Amino acid sequence: MISVLATACAGVGAADVTVADVAGRAAPVVASASTITTSTPPTITVATTMSTTTVAPPSSTTAASTAVDPGTRVVATHEWGTPFATAIDVTLYYPATHVERIGFHEAGRDGARQMDPLPDATRPITLESRNRGTGSRTAADIVIDPHSELRSPVTGTVIRSGTYILYCKYTDDFVVINPDAHPGWEVKMFHFQGLTVAPGDRVEAGVTVVGNNPAVLPFESQINEFTANPSWDHVHIEVIDPSIPNRPPSGGGC
Repeated sequence: MISVLATACAGVGAADVTVADVAGRAAPVVASASTITTSTPPTITVATTMSTTTVAPPSSTTAASTAVDPGTRVVATHEWGTPFATAIDVTLYYPATHVERIGFHEAGRDGARQMDPLPDATRPITLESRNRGTGSRTAADIVIDPHSELRSPVTGTVIRSGTYILYCKYTDDFVVINPDAHPGWEVKMFHFQGLTVAPGDRVEAGVTVVGNNPAVLPFESQINEFTANPSWDHVHIEVIDPSIPNRPPSGGGC
């Protein structure tokens, strides 16, 4: 079974973000878009074309079975501006070029829209239910090269950005974008460092740099059970319809 060691967040200020997961542990960086073999594991294979394997949502007692050799890391290299999913009429683009895997899961916000992976989605997997009552693919954890700069996943206007406190003590950056494809909705990305945009800024998908690199947070994440070891970091993306009211949280805050 999947052992989820960290799946919720408290202490988020001003309802700017709903944190549904935490990043994995730091790991070595992919040096170039070629096959790299090191004298010690993990062996890293970078491919420009990846086969897509979609794993159906498992039952509450059975984990998705996509075993990964802990000594082998397979990374897809994508051109900037490559889409990986859609949420109704909003197309989402990779925030980085070197991607190991995408893990779709239940968001923590009722207004989160279901995502559909596109043909260029890198080894997508739908993770086991977190019992949140939201769609099974309403959030995406994108496992990327830990030294990647991050570009906007959508074209639009920044409406909120800044820093919040994850688990009441860890600093994490976020950005919320009003997408041109669906004005009034919100595309949220968090679990990164070095925020470079502010409210009112125009951003272009796959072009505008919004952060320096994914955040290194000291937690194991659900997606890391389906990647090579040591785990790479991930960024989290959601598409939210804010007109849908969110249920009051059941737990306490900080």
